[in-house]
Amino acid sequence: MSLILNEEHPVVRLRAFRAIDDPKTCELFLKGHEQVLTNIGVKKVTSSKNEWMFNPAAFVLIVESLDKERVFGGARIHVAGGSQPLPIEEATGRMDPKIFDLVWQYAQQGTGEICGLWNSREIAGYGVGSIFLTRAAVAISTQIGLKSLFALCAPYTVKMAESVGYMIERSVGNDGTFYYPKLDLLATTMLLKDVDGLERADEENRNAIFSIRQHLNLVRVERLRRKEIEIHYEILLPEMEGWDLQEVIRNYKATRPNHLENRDNVVNVI
Repeated sequence: MSLILNEEHPVVRLRAFRAIDDPKTCELFLKGHEQVLTNIGVKKVTSSKNEWMFNPAAFVLIVESLDKERVFGGARIHVAGGSQPLPIEEATGRMDPKIFDLVWQYAQQGTGEICGLWNSREIAGYGVGSIFLTRAAVAISTQIGLKSLFALCAPYTVKMAESVGYMIERSVGNDGTFYYPKLDLLATTMLLKDVDGLERADEENRNAIFSIRQHLNLVRVERLRRKEIEIHYEILLPEMEGWDLQEVIRNYKATRPNHLENRDNVVNVI
């Protein structure tokens, strides 16, 4: 029987894994994310397709009950060079093809994207679907070997992204922005250039991310706007023996022409 979430002292697990290693949890992630998108009137976006479940270069962070029966939120990290383009390339490439060259530039050293960030209504307000998942995603990126991270942020998450070291990437779109996932919603292109050092992150978030990196499996009582939540972090990525970032980068170089095969027909609508 699934554990009941205690509103006064909620306790959850934040767990990380490679998508192909846990199909069951990926299904739970997908259903939860689709419900959140439906609730805000978005029926389908490119990054919500389920191809990522079979992408060997996709990693998942899940917020779940301690018995793993209920899912309350999640996020993903896609690495450039996997079996699909980065979600930001799929989402904005037809509006501004410069995104392909931008990703290519950072992919040489290992880049990825934090995407698919969501949380359920029952845990809204505790920071799980924003700062705590983002911190954990940035923290585990060093395990993957990434040097930089992209993100496509809604207006209300731009400041949060900046607080962990991202900056607005103004070289694409309309000074960094696109109408996505629909015409009345604005998304901002963000780039974190130094995953290792986090020089642009504020002190609180930098210290928290470094602490999580040093203790990948730990329990923390996190606080946000007078609310507390107990998070059991389990973000030491399992089954990483077969992971080879350099091979992924080589694959990106080999498959890049396929990503751009229709580029000559792209029209910039910004």
